[in-house]
Amino acid sequence: MTVVDTTQGADTPLGRALAAGDLAEMEMAFTDHQGHMCGKRIPAHRIARGARVAFCSAALAWDYIGDVHDGTSITGPDSGYPDAFLLPDHGTYRRLPWRPEAGHVICDVVDHHGELLPQAPRTVLRRAIERIAALGYDVRMGFEIEMYLLGPDGQPASTGVHCYSLQKANDLDPAASAILLHLGDFVELEGGNVEYGPGQFEINLANGDALSAADAAIRLKYGVRETARRQGIKATFMAKPFNKLSGSSMHLHVSLWEDGEPAFAPENGSENPLMRSALGGLLQHLDGIALYGSPTVNSYKRFELDSFAPVNVSWGGDNRTVSIRSLIESPGATRIELRTPAADANPYWAAAALLTAIATGIEDGADPGTRGEGYLYGVGEELPQTLGDAIRAARADERIVELLGRQAVEDLLLLSSKEWRAFTTQVSAWDIERYQGAI
Repeated sequence: MTVVDTTQGADTPLGRALAAGDLAEMEMAFTDHQGHMCGKRIPAHRIARGARVAFCSAALAWDYIGDVHDGTSITGPDSGYPDAFLLPDHGTYRRLPWRPEAGHVICDVVDHHGELLPQAPRTVLRRAIERIAALGYDVRMGFEIEMYLLGPDGQPASTGVHCYSLQKANDLDPAASAILLHLGDFVELEGGNVEYGPGQFEINLANGDALSAADAAIRLKYGVRETARRQGIKATFMAKPFNKLSGSSMHLHVSLWEDGEPAFAPENGSENPLMRSALGGLLQHLDGIALYGSPTVNSYKRFELDSFAPVNVSWGGDNRTVSIRSLIESPGATRIELRTPAADANPYWAAAALLTAIATGIEDGADPGTRGEGYLYGVGEELPQTLGDAIRAARADERIVELLGRQAVEDLLLLSSKEWRAFTTQVSAWDIERYQGAI
């Protein structure tokens, strides 16, 4: 797959900013598999001259704490950890709200020949978008992401639970207002509210094409963390940071469009055949795509009965006891909401898995069965209960592996397996407290 030239000469946001000469510095950004915003800070005049920006490919072979693991397809001691390169997507340029003299641009990761690296998360999403496009559809997506705002001691920055409370939102100021207002044009937000845990906050992002929506989700996490830091607090997107408190999700909303018209437009107040096939594909592959939306050991501690997080392979209408909501509204607003991903997911991987499952459903004419009604906790097969379960399910779903790209998936499975092994061989405080005196 060759890189599409997005520069279009100087007539791009980045080109115009560089030509104006008022930028001192540029952040050239990409994500690792874990969704961490990585990159380099480059003097703007070097970008204007077309500098080639290289980095060590080990960045796509490390884990959450930066340990590099051998055995990936992209890098290792046998290959000498070669360079990869950053190709800016000029349309993603934004000013950094906390450093106005600096810009930020999201990059594709390419090899020495300028070819997209198939192992890079943004490439994986591009591949999934192309699959949907080959079926004749464009994708619109929107993310809603939850987080906890924490004091310097690591505890919630407010007390008590009162979802949607404006008073509790005030308790989180000035950080909450800074997140909603000061991020400015860096990421387009629809709004925010306190959630079902003390110090828990949710941000809704404006919907857009799939790649832009995932870029925005990545930017949101980066922007929230930095804004919180500058307000003297912390932000975490950990899926379940506290026992007995609400977990944090990353819900994905998706609709398909054909020639500018909503392809999910309802028929007789219900799902049309295309939407039913998309739902059917998601249901068939929900176990197999769990890993891409719930990538950590901690992710699966969020799946609890009566928690507003899903536990079963299930779908319904406007119903928060299911994994997949089918939201029948006006033609342009009708959409599917996937509720299984956690806030700790890499948005590129989560979105790519969602779209790939939908594509299989459309290709196969999959049938989702009857829409569930009422209380649906405990109805349907259980979702993977641990990271180990999810790894096995992902590996077993050969079709999803092939469509996402075998090299990329195998690399992610290797890193996930290392993560799971690190956990299962660690003696925890829970082990000691429960067993040391009893055995």
